Amino acid sequence: MTLVAGVLAVQGNVSEHVRATERAADSSSDPIEIREIRSAGTLPDCDLLLAPGGESTAIARLVHEGGIAPEIRAHVTAGKPVLATCAGMILLGRGNDDRVETLDLLDVVVERNAFGRQRDSFETALEVAGLDEPFPAVFIRAPAVTDSGDCEVLARVDGRPVAVRQGPIVATAFHPELTDDRRVHRLALFESTRVTQ
Repeated sequence: MTLVAGVLAVQGNVSEHVRATERAADSSSDPIEIREIRSAGTLPDCDLLLAPGGESTAIARLVHEGGIAPEIRAHVTAGKPVLATCAGMILLGRGNDDRVETLDLLDVVVERNAFGRQRDSFETALEVAGLDEPFPAVFIRAPAVTDSGDCEVLARVDGRPVAVRQGPIVATAFHPELTDDRRVHRLALFESTRVTQ
């Protein structure tokens, strides 16, 4: 069976997630087809969803204006896997910023730019629940979770949650697509797929 992965492509790290998903799929027994989601009508045919980092205000506006928001809600309600990174985590979370119309699909409140601006970007070897060795996490204008609600916290930096899981959603404040390590993509998308099918 061919899995169809949709990458939200209205703004942000689209091509990086496409490549990361292709490489992560190499370890899956199922072939994969990747579609870029730029308008309504593409996501309903997808088994997996990636919500990339980028500018959260722009992504949220375009998702709502383009009619993609209800399709994302339906995807999550159906229990289909989602990997949301950085701005994607903000988009799926609970709103605490009037500039971003969130989807309230993930029971987290997220602080934008929690670790500082662009010049404060950093990398760290991060212990992530479900991974056997530390992950080389890249933080760029990264958010952090201020309230993790009913989510399982998978990783923390300085005590602040930076990776969570709730139902079919895995969300990270860092950018796993910017490394050659595909374990987060496999954990979020392919391991979850095997469980739900």
